[in-house]
Amino acid sequence: MCPDDASVGAPLTSYPELPSLLETLSDALLFLDTTATIQYVNRRAAAMLGASKHELLGTSLWQSAPHLVSTALYQAVTTAIHTQESLEITYCSSITQSWLRVQLSPTNGGVLAFFREGKEPVRLHDALYKSEQRYRSLLESFTDGIVILTPEGLILDINQRPLLVAQARREEVIGRPMVEFPSWRSAPLAQDQLRAAIEQARRGETVHFEVRLYPQAESYRDLAFVMTPHCDAEQRIEYLTCVGLNITEWKQAEEEWRTLLDIIPHFVWAMYPDGSTHYSNQRWRDYTATTAEQDQGNDGWSRWIHPDDRQRVLDTWQTAVHAGTSYEVEHRLLEVETCAYRWYLTRGTPRRDQQGTIRQWVGTCTDVDDLKKAEIALYQSQERARTLMDSNIIGIFISRDDEIIEANSTFLRMTGYSQEDLRQGKMGWFRMTHPDFLVRTQQARQELAQHQTLIPYEKEYVCKDGSRLPVLVGGVALPFDPSQNLCFVLDNSARKELELRKENFLSMASHELKTPLTAIKMRLQLARTRLLKQGFGEAAATLLRAEEPVQLLDRLIGELLDVSKIQAGRLDYLREPVDIEALVYEIAETIQLMSTNHTIVVHGSAPCTLIGDKGRLEQVLINLVGNAITYSPDATTVDIDLDVTTEAVTIGVRDYGIGIPQGQREKIFERFYRAFDLSQRAIPGLGMGLSIAQEIVRHHGGTITVESEVGRGSTFRVTLPLKRSNPVL
Repeated sequence: MCPDDASVGAPLTSYPELPSLLETLSDALLFLDTTATIQYVNRRAAAMLGASKHELLGTSLWQSAPHLVSTALYQAVTTAIHTQESLEITYCSSITQSWLRVQLSPTNGGVLAFFREGKEPVRLHDALYKSEQRYRSLLESFTDGIVILTPEGLILDINQRPLLVAQARREEVIGRPMVEFPSWRSAPLAQDQLRAAIEQARRGETVHFEVRLYPQAESYRDLAFVMTPHCDAEQRIEYLTCVGLNITEWKQAEEEWRTLLDIIPHFVWAMYPDGSTHYSNQRWRDYTATTAEQDQGNDGWSRWIHPDDRQRVLDTWQTAVHAGTSYEVEHRLLEVETCAYRWYLTRGTPRRDQQGTIRQWVGTCTDVDDLKKAEIALYQSQERARTLMDSNIIGIFISRDDEIIEANSTFLRMTGYSQEDLRQGKMGWFRMTHPDFLVRTQQARQELAQHQTLIPYEKEYVCKDGSRLPVLVGGVALPFDPSQNLCFVLDNSARKELELRKENFLSMASHELKTPLTAIKMRLQLARTRLLKQGFGEAAATLLRAEEPVQLLDRLIGELLDVSKIQAGRLDYLREPVDIEALVYEIAETIQLMSTNHTIVVHGSAPCTLIGDKGRLEQVLINLVGNAITYSPDATTVDIDLDVTTEAVTIGVRDYGIGIPQGQREKIFERFYRAFDLSQRAIPGLGMGLSIAQEIVRHHGGTITVESEVGRGSTFRVTLPLKRSNPVL
């Protein structure tokens, strides 16, 4: 039985006999203050709670009596304290599975709670029983965890799943703070997140958060929680529900995707609609030297963009945000490690929810620096090509087979054709070539096809008006389409006219000089003969020395005449048997008589005869040996090597003189070119001897080559065929 209202409202200490009376009650009695802290328990209550009175006093009911705790009891106690109205509830303990009937009577300092154990409700209480069963079934129907908490975070009820995972018993956790649940104790970071969530929920907020827990040392679980506050009719928060969803597999899949996203060569990112960062992969963080924490929520991504590109990128981004459409833009991004900018192509697209609202932007940045540089180089190359094509000095055309398909204005002006003629296909590489140069042009075409490049050569075009245009032509095959050729044409008419004038002058001068020089030679020889007959030997010797420069002048004039004849194609050749070995020894002996400083040594033998012009071949050998002596002033020997095979005979002339630099070796066979060394004294001559020698050897079907090393001398080799089916002579 219960005391009357007056005695319940007075402090227990005001009635000395009251404690003794309460000890005789068959019901378990607890006096709780307004915080549900135990201020008094009778003997029956202490036995029900399984502890001594001393141990129970001053402790929280929810922590001291886990087998009594339930959500219904918590709600009833809280309501009775706040409303000061008596309540009675019946519920089933989730730990002992026994039914309990509780009467709650408010007092001035708290509430009196009478607990009585009972049996399952009788038929009149079937509705209560069924309600309790539905509650428990609903609680256990959650495949993951659901916990009911006090606003302070104490566990009022919990379903079986988290208990099984943590290998904990219900009585060990009911009434205890959720942060001390076994799975949470090994995760300090998760505990901090839980505490923060409870504080937010106590303020009436619904909280979403994710944690990683370690139920066992060797395994972990990723959980997503929703903590929701529940209020009474007066909007006071009665309790909190915390529902957890196991997202371990999803998080593992997410981590696999993140790992994949971290190793791909692109930057991958996600942003909220306000431009703040939601996610960025490791590539981006390495590039910008930032951590995931520094990057999360940061909206300063534009600071990595090149200042010249920044506004353009921001304008593109804002346009896409306002229109809700995908976008792409090229720009430069700063690489922190190298402090250099690289070009990237950024693409972004919106992600919408079921209502069509943009919740997120996702995108990638692809490195296009090499491509961009190639584009810039290509553009610059095109600009250079355009500048070259627009040149008013060099004619340029592109041909496919014989047809000229493109030409610059300079080439059209040079040949007298128009763009309309070009469009109508009236211009052709061979059709415009003068017949005298068709063979050489065909050779040039074969050379271009074989080597993809064409060494410049001389030819003549027939212009639209029928006039002839001397030109110098070079070209290359286009690498992307070898069937097309790019040719460069230089107007050679001025040079040809100058050469013609020079040749005419040389020819005229040579003939004009030859006649008086011949007279001088004859008179000198006549005078020397008469002086010898009259016994004036000393005077005759003086005249003999005077003949030497005359002989030199005669040779130079002869070379000038030969050059003129070569240019005119009128250099005469004889066809006669020539004993090469005898010719070489004869020349060696003759030159040896005139040279007192060098010894001419012939090596080897060449017992053979060829058909040629003995005088012209003698001219070649005299020139080579004479040059060997002239360009080796500090040496004492000139070697002549003979070698013969069944096909050809080779004559080598080797000196040990100043040598010829690499850059001059191909030029020494040009007319009027002379190899020189500034450290040497001036050497007389017109530089025509080797040019004439090369022409003579070529007409004999042979070749002349040179090998040289500066400071160690030169070797000229003349190779002449012994049998020729189509002689040039």
